[in-house]
Amino acid sequence: MLAAITLLLLFQLAGEAIVLFFALPVPGPVIGMGLLFAALAWRGGSPPELRNTAQNLLQHLSLLFVPAGVGVMLHLQRMADEWLPILVSLFASTFITIAVTALVMRALQRRAPEQKS
Repeated sequence: MLAAITLLLLFQLAGEAIVLFFALPVPGPVIGMGLLFAALAWRGGSPPELRNTAQNLLQHLSLLFVPAGVGVMLHLQRMADEWLPILVSLFASTFITIAVTALVMRALQRRAPEQKS
């Protein structure tokens, strides 16, 4: 488990380094996750230890939202002052995500062979 967590953190560190070096407007963990995906795709799958560690982290994912909740409570006055832009961005991003997901699903359904029932 320790080796798998180290591997995950190394990919996150690599993503952070790439973002800092190239001054990219993307979070480092996102770049690291892309690198991890590419490495696992190139390797042909994930090792069982990494899979088990990732599953354990996902089981406790709700704990990772505690710092975000504390941050919201800490900056509650600022959120009250800027509620309209926050609300607009939440609705816009949700709508865009649903629309893009629907378009991708439609495109993938057209490419898939028809199944006979």
